[in-house]
This record gives sequence, C-alpha cells and structure tokens, in this order.
Amino acid sequence: MTPPRFHGYAALLTGAGQGIGAATARRLASEGAAVLVTDLDAGRAGRTAAGIREAGGTAEALACDVGDAAAVDAAVAHAVTAFGRLDILVNNAYANHDDAALFEDEADEPWARTLDITLTGPYRCSRAALPHLVASGRGAVVNIGSVNGEQDFGGHAYSAAKAGLASLTRTLAGHAGPRGVRVNLVAPGTIRTDAWAGRDAELERAAALYPLGRVGEPDDIASAVAFLASRDAAWITGITLRVDGGLLAVNRGFRAAMSGGRDERTGGTGG
Repeated sequence: MTPPRFHGYAALLTGAGQGIGAATARRLASEGAAVLVTDLDAGRAGRTAAGIREAGGTAEALACDVGDAAAVDAAVAHAVTAFGRLDILVNNAYANHDDAALFEDEADEPWARTLDITLTGPYRCSRAALPHLVASGRGAVVNIGSVNGEQDFGGHAYSAAKAGLASLTRTLAGHAGPRGVRVNLVAPGTIRTDAWAGRDAELERAAALYPLGRVGEPDDIASAVAFLASRDAAWITGITLRVDGGLLAVNRGFRAAMSGGRDERTGGTGG
C-alpha cells in the first residue's frame, strides 16, 4: 500500500484555529502529516488540534502571536521538539481593518498592525523555520495571499500587505531554492469563513461575480496548499497560484454591463 502523501512530514501552521488555516491543518493531517496548529487564540487552536486527533491524526496546539518574534521562535522550536523535524510552514495568520471613509483620515496604528501581522509575521516565521526546512531536504513554505494583492477590492493596508507577501514569496524562493526549500503563495478569492458570519446576502452578491458561480470554501484553499507543499509540486517555486473561481481572469460585472444584463450562462437575463 502506498503511504499517505505526507507520511513522516511535520508542519507548522499559523492562524489555524479556524477557517482556511484549520481546513489546511485537517487536510495535511489527513494525508499523514503531524501538525502544530498555532493561533493567537489558544482555545481555537486547541479545538482544531483536538478534532484532528479525534479523526486519527497527529496534532498539537500552541498559542502564537506572529507579531512577537520570541513567540514565533518558540513555536518553531516546539514543532521541532514535538515532531523531530519541520518540513512545511503555512503562513496564514493575518490582520485587517476597515478603511476610513477618506484616505487622509487613515491612522498609523491600524495600518502598522495590519502590515506587521500580515506581512512581517510571515517574514518572522519563515526566518525562524528556514534552517529546519533546509535540514529536512524537502522543505516548503506556502504563504496565504489574496486576490487583493493583485487587484483593487478595497482595504489599503491589507492589500498592500498581501502584495508585499507575494513579492517576499518570490525573493525568498530565489534565496531558498538552492538550499532545497520551495516557497509559493496561494491567492484566494472570497472564501466562506467566520469572517463572513451573518453576511450571507453579501456572499450571494459576490458569488454572482465568479465565473464558477460560487464563492470558495476553506477546503478549496486547503487542497491548493497541500499540492504546493507536496512533492507533486517538486519543480514549482516562487509562484502565485490564484484559487479564485476565475475572478481575476473574467470580469463578469463588465461583461454583464456590456450585454445589457443578459446572463451568459443561460442566454437570459439575471434576476
């Protein structure tokens, strides 16, 4: 029998107490990886890890603030001590805030906080993990970016941070590649997570803009992360993989406007 794809692997995931991070932790564990689930909220991390263990997987949980370099170093050390190695790092933790109505009213603190967690956090985690990823001989970093890093969907600081993360992905891939470590980024579109709780009407409106007719689910992103982390992607590094239901490839809003509102899927009009 062929062993699971991640048999003998160890992974550390940030922001993995819920949403995309939790789905990715479950996916990696289901394919044989031992996972360290980290999250700012220790309770969330613990629940995700417990669920993995109940399903027969190997998981530990640890509270970790990626804004704190000492906490990041401790998380990496914990993973290596617990599992004996580290093969995969998934940088998923992020921060975000609502834009001010006018750009000139934006404040420094929320901007700095968003960039610190969303961009500098992955920098800290990658820096701490890299020696262990090199030692594994099959190390992989998968960053969770966003379509916001490629096109304007609102969110000045968040979008800037995600664009910066895509750039860091490329430069780190160039540095780490000769040392045997691959670095890639998944750029999700709209994903149905707890951040959208109580906003079903907004998700329904968003779904109409996607060529595939729906918003994404956390498992859609987990599948892409698992691919990029695996040896199936052994000759892939430095890329941004859009997992966005075709959002950036096809401007459905523009096409609908130019066709007088005709639904191109059915030939009729929407509504």
